[in-house]
Amino acid sequence: MSTIALNALIAEAEDEARRVMTICNACRYCEGYCAVFPAMARRLTFSDADLHYLANLCHHCGACLHACQYAPPHEFAVNVPQSLAAVRVNTYTEFAWPKRFGLLYRQQGLALALSLALGLALMFLLAAWPGGKLWHAPLAGNFYAVFPHGLLVAVFGSVFGFALLAMLIGGVRFWRAQGSDAVQIGPAAKDAAHDIATLKHLGGGHGEGCASEDDRASLARRHFHQATMWGFALCFAATSVATLYHYVFGWKAPYALTSLPVILGTLGGIGLLVGPAGLWWLGKKRHPLHQAPSQQTMDAGLLALLFATSATGLALLALRDTSAMGLLLSIHLGVVMALFATMPYGKMVHGMYRGLALLKWHIERRKPLAHAAPE
Repeated sequence: MSTIALNALIAEAEDEARRVMTICNACRYCEGYCAVFPAMARRLTFSDADLHYLANLCHHCGACLHACQYAPPHEFAVNVPQSLAAVRVNTYTEFAWPKRFGLLYRQQGLALALSLALGLALMFLLAAWPGGKLWHAPLAGNFYAVFPHGLLVAVFGSVFGFALLAMLIGGVRFWRAQGSDAVQIGPAAKDAAHDIATLKHLGGGHGEGCASEDDRASLARRHFHQATMWGFALCFAATSVATLYHYVFGWKAPYALTSLPVILGTLGGIGLLVGPAGLWWLGKKRHPLHQAPSQQTMDAGLLALLFATSATGLALLALRDTSAMGLLLSIHLGVVMALFATMPYGKMVHGMYRGLALLKWHIERRKPLAHAAPE
């Protein structure tokens, strides 16, 4: 897709979201559904920054679509989840650093994720091949007999460090575009953290859950999101504890199956199998009016990488005392590196922007209304 065509697509998505929000601001039937509508009601007009803010407040539960009297087939064709999802994808490219990486992932999310994972896995396979470490005598689960510890730290530390830097720059750009201040940021941060940890806004308009293939509410999407989120958090905690063991206590890997890093990693891996698989299944079933075509390739790319990371990691744990450890380790490392490399540009980054939008909302709602929107 050319730059001109992409810019036209971005402008079209923002114009549609602006039209929808203007109609919603006059109606306000859904004002109690989630944070999007009271935040919307504080505005008379909607700048591009406002639309990015509201789009990232939206958790795409679909409840407002089925409650709306102006939803398709009405001539107004109001579809809040779909229109805001299109703007949300724009956020991931608009504030990405470097921006061209975000544009590339936007257009080829699933293909790029899978090809990158395969390419990096092949790189590790070729690196292990010459020394006979790809298929070897059992090494008692010692990964560092295949790849030196210092090499893995340098390679993965560099990739993960770049990903964190890119995400930080994107987050700062987003926050500055919002013109947000730090008034009452402590209490606001506490409330935002609660919303993130509980995925409050995936409860739907009345706490009954997200709309599925029709207007029936279900908490399944919230539960699968929680499995994914906490699964990733537990895997990160496992790596952090292992790092503490290695550098502070001098306890070298491999660790016993009953050790804290292995238990945390196993539980996290199970969460990253169940969560992404469940979200993919629900996504296939969702009503067409819930779908945002521009976001589907990003969703699929992230779910595929998370699932593959978990599947290869659990397989590696189960077979680490066998001759297949080097082969499985090479594949797992390639998938994990692909996940790290795409974090700032794919769907994974939605957590950061959504967290910042929730923080802005909890700051904003503590302020008095500067104006009363028209009835």
